[in-house]
Amino acid sequence: MTTTTTAARTEDRVGWSTKNKVGLGLAVFYAVTNIPSALLPTPDGEEGPPMAILVVCTVLAVVALVAAVVAWRSGSRPAARLTAASLIVITLTSLPAFFVDVPAGIKVLVAAGVVVTIAIVVLMFSPPRRR
Repeated sequence: MTTTTTAARTEDRVGWSTKNKVGLGLAVFYAVTNIPSALLPTPDGEEGPPMAILVVCTVLAVVALVAAVVAWRSGSRPAARLTAASLIVITLTSLPAFFVDVPAGIKVLVAAGVVVTIAIVVLMFSPPRRR
């Protein structure tokens, strides 16, 4: 192994601050709440997301969950990036709810999901406080 390879691997591992850990914890919670998406399809006769979108959300939620656990345990920044990317795509799949005729409660839940995703990403990647 060369010195460059060793240095690159060392840079990818960090000690998480409290903010980062809160972000990763919220990411785990958000991923767990999205895992059952494919198990709860839209009832017949009602409008809702297609089954393909629900399956994609479930798969991405599992990816985000595993990546967040790896990031937490190993301090891996690439795993944290994968967690954030997965959660962002999950959130993007819910945005069409703002543009179709759905109950206001669904729009409020989608808006809350967007805010939570933004908070997760900001907390996960906030730099340590300087003294």
